[in-house]
Amino acid sequence: MSLVEAPPAIGAGIDRVDGARKTAGAAAYPSDFDVHGQAHAALLQSTVAAGRITAIDTAEAEAAPGVLTVITHRNTPRLPDGPATDIGTSPPAPLQDERILHHGQHVAVVVAETREQAVAATRLIKVTYDASEPVTRFDDPRAERVDDPWGMDSERGAVEEALASADVKVSATYTTPDNTNNPLGLFATLAVWDRNTLTVHDTTQWPTMARATLAKVFDVPESAVRVLAPYVGGAFGSGLRVWQHVILTVLAARMTGRPVKLVLTRPQMFTSVGHRPSGVQHITIGAKRSGELVAIDHRSTSSVAMEDDDFEPLAASSAVAYACPSVITRDGQVRLNISNPTSMRAPAEGQGNFALESAFDELAHTLGIDPLELRLRNYAERHPVSGMPWSSKALRECYEAGAERFGWSRRDPAPRSMRDGDELIGYGMAGVGYPWYAVPCRARATVNADGSAFVRSAATDIGTGTYTVMTQVSADVLGIALDRVRFDLGDSDMPPSPQAGGSGLTGALATAVRDACLGVVRRVLDLVSEDAGSPLRGCALEDVIVGNGRIHRRDRPDEGESYADILTRHGRQEMTVDGASAPGDPSALGMAFAGAFGAKFVEVRVDADLGVIRVARVVSAIDGGRILNEKTARSQIIGGTVGGIGQALFEETVTDARTGRIANATFGDYLIPVNADVADLDVLFVGEPDRATPLGTKGVGEIGLVGVAAAIANAVHHATGIRIRSLPITLDELL
Repeated sequence: MSLVEAPPAIGAGIDRVDGARKTAGAAAYPSDFDVHGQAHAALLQSTVAAGRITAIDTAEAEAAPGVLTVITHRNTPRLPDGPATDIGTSPPAPLQDERILHHGQHVAVVVAETREQAVAATRLIKVTYDASEPVTRFDDPRAERVDDPWGMDSERGAVEEALASADVKVSATYTTPDNTNNPLGLFATLAVWDRNTLTVHDTTQWPTMARATLAKVFDVPESAVRVLAPYVGGAFGSGLRVWQHVILTVLAARMTGRPVKLVLTRPQMFTSVGHRPSGVQHITIGAKRSGELVAIDHRSTSSVAMEDDDFEPLAASSAVAYACPSVITRDGQVRLNISNPTSMRAPAEGQGNFALESAFDELAHTLGIDPLELRLRNYAERHPVSGMPWSSKALRECYEAGAERFGWSRRDPAPRSMRDGDELIGYGMAGVGYPWYAVPCRARATVNADGSAFVRSAATDIGTGTYTVMTQVSADVLGIALDRVRFDLGDSDMPPSPQAGGSGLTGALATAVRDACLGVVRRVLDLVSEDAGSPLRGCALEDVIVGNGRIHRRDRPDEGESYADILTRHGRQEMTVDGASAPGDPSALGMAFAGAFGAKFVEVRVDADLGVIRVARVVSAIDGGRILNEKTARSQIIGGTVGGIGQALFEETVTDARTGRIANATFGDYLIPVNADVADLDVLFVGEPDRATPLGTKGVGEIGLVGVAAAIANAVHHATGIRIRSLPITLDELL
């Protein structure tokens, strides 16, 4: 229910409430924190990708100036692995034996008075390895394959028979490389022990999980651990696990009895905090001459570390993307000597959509049907598996509004038919979907006797705008002006929150914040329930509206009083209430769960002689349910689009197959889009609030990236007539 007749905050594209702090340099990121008496840690990493350590000589390092200790597998205590989480297990505890599983594995940590002393001492450690040939390729006969590791393989209809009888078949293989998350902020950890109480400043997207993990690994109660992350300098999924360097920093602080700080270097970021795994996908699509689908066969293999269970079902979403009677999806993994993969913005969907939507474009070209029209002819009005209506779906509106904004009707369908001087012009598009991640959440709201409000939860804001949107929700439900509401996060001592990931934080947290704020209004009304002097006497929640820091009678809006007056009159300094949210079950309401949907339209320009590709413009039409802040939501789509341009044209983590060493682990060698690569990015939102969520949200954190790579690849084909089935698309493939 809404207590506000004209919502003053939700939906408004207000500026970020934390913007002034960030632009003034007053926002403290994990690497900014220092405490009195702290020491500094530096890591030594393996120079081989497989084998074992046969000897490690630390004597010279231990004698170096300022060194407090050197930690290796020889003096590290036995540590348990962290607990399993909703998105997988924790990485194994570090330095537990002599085995080497990937190049860049941590083999020692030096703690010294200064960071420079610690780094210098790592160069004095002598490590001898018994190296073996690493497994770095999918086709290596030694590679272990894991089929259907997540139990998500699916099959309906008779795929083999349907493909055999199809009028037209398209069959192709698509490959995607490792990508590295590469947030701007280097990951940092500062650990402080006070007897058996631990405080950690860390780069994390999930303080509640980090607290639980550290408590288990170091055998202390969760109540004795506090994890702080008020600001995070980007993460894109790399902050969803407690990585081994965090464990080592906490261990170093315990062993030295000093606070210890560790900041990863940029090359160490490539091997320490995850990456998007590489993948190979085989797709066969069968259709009638009319374009009606008869079968889809989508099978994928992705890379995973030797002892990990990263969740990347690349093919799974093809089961529900289109109305098709016969579909089979199969996902598997191959274990390689690589560092642990992890979620990277739009995990699995980012890769899977590239293959499916590229194959769809190939089918459209083969049939001679407009790519947009082919998607409309196979539009899934209902959930293809359950047959139930979607809780919301405005993908058709995305197609129509996006095509109109982009000018799709001006497209000449023949490849190489559109030209401007030396540039070949290509139009490409893709349909997309992304399921948001629904999990329980808690929040706490306080209204003070001065009429201000303080709301908090142990969430994080990785640049998505959580501070701002939750301030808006709080202000809206309480009826208090935005500048009188403070929202805090990033502290595991606050009520537990899920991760900033999976496009689900806004829905879960906003619902918990709303519940807490409604609880405050309800409790304030309880104070005056028998107050003869209050115009609100006897009023229940449904009897009132709020605004301007006051509660008013719904039937007589001119009668009411302020929070400040009520609390002061009743001798209360504040009113605090906890709120909660839990994921609902749309199927219980006869609906199928719907994530966000969208359509991406791209224009590329390709130099006819040099093969240089330039993205001229991108139009993203998005169905994200109810948009709580159009400005921050638009920013999310733009940011995701830039990531999609990077995935399509630039990003590739190159590993030397012989040694397992990453060859381009710097910003000088790992290419990412810069301002000159990003031209006109247009965003429009369509659709209605989702019926299955209390606030109607669906999440837009990742839908912005999905489909961009496919749309670019399809546009490149339209421009050049050359079909590229591997990412990134480079100019040499077009010459």
